[in-house]
Amino acid sequence: MPTYREAQAQMDKSIEALRREFSSVRTGKASPSLLDSVRVDAYGSKMVLNQVASVSTPEPRMLVVQPWDKGLMQEIEKAIRNSELGLNPANDGNIIRVPVPALNEERRREMVKMLHKIAEEGRVGIRHARQEANKDIKRRQGNSELSEDEARRETDKIQKLTDEYNAKIESLLKTKEEEVMEV
Repeated sequence: MPTYREAQAQMDKSIEALRREFSSVRTGKASPSLLDSVRVDAYGSKMVLNQVASVSTPEPRMLVVQPWDKGLMQEIEKAIRNSELGLNPANDGNIIRVPVPALNEERRREMVKMLHKIAEEGRVGIRHARQEANKDIKRRQGNSELSEDEARRETDKIQKLTDEYNAKIESLLKTKEEEVMEV
C-alpha cells in the first residue's frame, strides 16, 4: 500500500528536519552544529559557515572556527556576532575562538519556548503527511479502488502512524528541553 509508505516517508523527513533544528539550538555546551544556522557573506553570496570554514570544539565551552580563506576572517566573525546566538567571537589572525557562555535562567526559558515552536512545525509536517494520505485514500475510494471498510482500515492505520510520530516528537522535545534546562 503506497499511501502508508509515502506518509511514513514524509513523516520521517519531518522528524529528521526536527532533529536538525533541535541540534542547532544552543544548550550550555559547545557543539559545532551550534553554528549551522550562521550565514556568511562570502564571494558575493550568503554561504553557510561550514562551507567556508571548519568548526571544532577543543573544550566543552569553546568553539574554534578555522577559515579556509583568511580573507573571510572579518566576515565570519561579523556573521557569528550578528547571529541570534548571543556569541562573542575573538579573532587572533589565524583562527576565531568562540566562547560559549553558560545560559542564564531567562535565556534557558526563551530557548525552551523556541523548542516548542520548532516542535510545532514538526507536528504540522506530520499532520500534512496524514492529510495527504487521507486525501489519497478518499480518492481511491471514490474511484472504487477501495471498499468503505478498506478505506476505514487504512485511515485508522494512518492515524496510528500519526500518533506514533507525534509521540516521537514529544520524546525528542522532552529530551532537548531537559538538556537546555540542565545547569
